[in-house]
Amino acid sequence: MNSIVLVIIGALVLILAYRFYGSWIAAKVLVLDETREVPSKTHEDGRDYVPTNKLVLFGHHFAAIAGAGPLIGPVLAAQFGYLPGTLWILIGGALAGAVHDMVLLFASVRHDGESIAEIARTNLGNRMGFVTSIAVLFILIIAMAGLGLPVVNSLYNSPWGTFTVGFTIPVAFLVGLYLKFLRPGKILEATIIGMVLIMVGVIAGPYIQHTALAPYLTFNAKQMSLILAIYGFLAAALPVWLLLLPRDYLSTYMKIGVIGFLVIGIIFVRPTIQMPAVTNFVSGGGPVVPGKVFPFLFITIACGALSGFHALISTGTTPKLIANERDILPIGFGAMLFESFIALMALIAATCLPTADYFAINSAPAAFAKLHMIPKELPMLSQMVGENLAGRTGGSVSLAVGMSYVFYKLPGLEHLMSYWYHFCIMFEALFILTTIDSGTRIGRYLLQDLCAKFYKPFGNKESWFNLIFFSALISFSWGYLLFTGNVNTIWPLFGIANQLLSAIAFAIGTTIIIKKGKPKYALITFIPMVCITVITITACIENVLINYLPQGKVLLVGMSLVLIVLVLIILFESAKVWIKDLKKMKSSESTTA
Repeated sequence: MNSIVLVIIGALVLILAYRFYGSWIAAKVLVLDETREVPSKTHEDGRDYVPTNKLVLFGHHFAAIAGAGPLIGPVLAAQFGYLPGTLWILIGGALAGAVHDMVLLFASVRHDGESIAEIARTNLGNRMGFVTSIAVLFILIIAMAGLGLPVVNSLYNSPWGTFTVGFTIPVAFLVGLYLKFLRPGKILEATIIGMVLIMVGVIAGPYIQHTALAPYLTFNAKQMSLILAIYGFLAAALPVWLLLLPRDYLSTYMKIGVIGFLVIGIIFVRPTIQMPAVTNFVSGGGPVVPGKVFPFLFITIACGALSGFHALISTGTTPKLIANERDILPIGFGAMLFESFIALMALIAATCLPTADYFAINSAPAAFAKLHMIPKELPMLSQMVGENLAGRTGGSVSLAVGMSYVFYKLPGLEHLMSYWYHFCIMFEALFILTTIDSGTRIGRYLLQDLCAKFYKPFGNKESWFNLIFFSALISFSWGYLLFTGNVNTIWPLFGIANQLLSAIAFAIGTTIIIKKGKPKYALITFIPMVCITVITITACIENVLINYLPQGKVLLVGMSLVLIVLVLIILFESAKVWIKDLKKMKSSESTTA
């Protein structure tokens, strides 16, 4: 299979989905109104509610939603062959993920930028708002700790990566101050300055590791976990225009540049996809992903096609920054489709490696030995990057190798394999870190709203004590899990929790559409909700039976069961509200007739 064919097919499918399906939902289902006042203007406070240019906001939103999923998930799912992953990324991204993100973003904009839990409270009642708050916070803490792991694993003992990623923070401060005080509204100027400075950091990175600064930028995994939690605290507590917004949108353009370069590399190099369309592991027994293609493909790819975490962004920072309702389509629907395209590029990069090499990198040595495969180019690749690549499980290393495998074949770049590999590792860390900062800020909103139900002063959004206290509390919650390392054992639970959150979001989206008086259009969220609920609960049960119970992981069994119960309660209560609303509509129509 020629990789360029997949690139063209993927791009066409996603463009057509945006042009026809996304536009139809925006115009007919949601009925976006560009003359309507938005929360960023009615509640403008210079800290959380800030009207933002759509190009800047697209960058922030995309950076916030595009975490580990679109990069690592498709790489791991390549175990099943390139075809299952490709189909789910394109179909799931267009019909589920993009719909999920845009409907929830619309709902939050129409509810004064409220969180998903507060939207549930308004539309489903106080009890359901409380249950949703507990469920979302439970899932978010697991997700943030889980997302932190690839960053820690990429940056610890790496002065190059630590310098380059860390360098983006002062650059973000500079750009934020530039736009706020020095040259307000001059976005192009600020973007150029920011991007030039980020490139300086990227270019300087390899040299930093050979200077006297290197020991001061070398941290072990525990130290890096603490640094990450402190960064999350700053991102949650500081004004959004100072750190979060400029850093995320500048990081996005770097991401777009790297992925664009990867697309160009694929077009010119035209690497052959060496992984079969479907492997023998679709029936289970694979060394990379436990279980069969159904249901584990959908859990593994996650953000590349559908992610409940996106609902937290769509009802978190982004709706407080939307300057006009017409921006909901490109930001909500468009950013998700672009993420699906990136997921497809990651899948292609991984499957261009020789099949035996892919499994040698992503499998533990003992598991790979049982496959009776012989690595083809892995010894050469290990020598070229300067590291032993065998047994580097988790997906990030094989993605970096796959991307650099394409890059170094471009004319004039064949001697830069080591540079490309380390650059790609750093790029993945930068990619994921932008999800962590937004997620921590959203966690602060959710935790503060929940605690305010028990002690009203906690609800004061102007209080500096509340701001610092809840930012510290949410950072400590996920930072503790990351620091202790216990979250390593619940990483599979992260994928399940993430998709169950999308089921909750679809239920709330269905409620919003029905309450708008358009029940026939509610199928656009109801059908994906039913599908992902069945898939994910199946995966959760199989994960408990196959992985957790045999290993005696009682705590993880309990957490899994709590997740299922919370989601089923929310779906059941949502269905009761739908039936009640539909009966009212039918009664009203009968009376009118």
